[in-house]
Amino acid sequence: MSSKPLYKITFLNHGKVYVLYARHVGSSHLWGFNEIAELVFDLHDGLVVDPTEERLREEFGGTKVLHLPMQSIVRIEEVEKKGQSAIRDAATGEKVVTPFPMPAKPR
Repeated sequence: MSSKPLYKITFLNHGKVYVLYARHVGSSHLWGFNEIAELVFDLHDGLVVDPTEERLREEFGGTKVLHLPMQSIVRIEEVEKKGQSAIRDAATGEKVVTPFPMPAKPR
C-alpha cells in the first residue's frame, strides 16, 4: 500500500457528476473551497483504453491544485485502490463522454 492516502472525490460541475482520484484533500485558503491536489490518472501506453479517463486527463492533467466550492462536492472517500474515474449526467447518472470538436459541415 502507498504511504500517502488515496481519495475518491465526487463533485458536480456544469450539470455533470465528476469522479476523480487524488492524493491530497484539504481546506483551501480560499474561503468556501476545498483543495484537491496530486490528481491520479491511469497511465496507458498505446491505445486509449478508457475515453473518459483520457477526457479527464486532458481537462485536469496540468492542474496543480483544484479548488472546488464546498457546495459542489457530493462526497470524499478515502479508498484502498483507484477505481474508474467518470463523468456522469447529474440527472440520469449515465456516463457522458464529450465528443471531440468537429468542424462545421459546409452548407
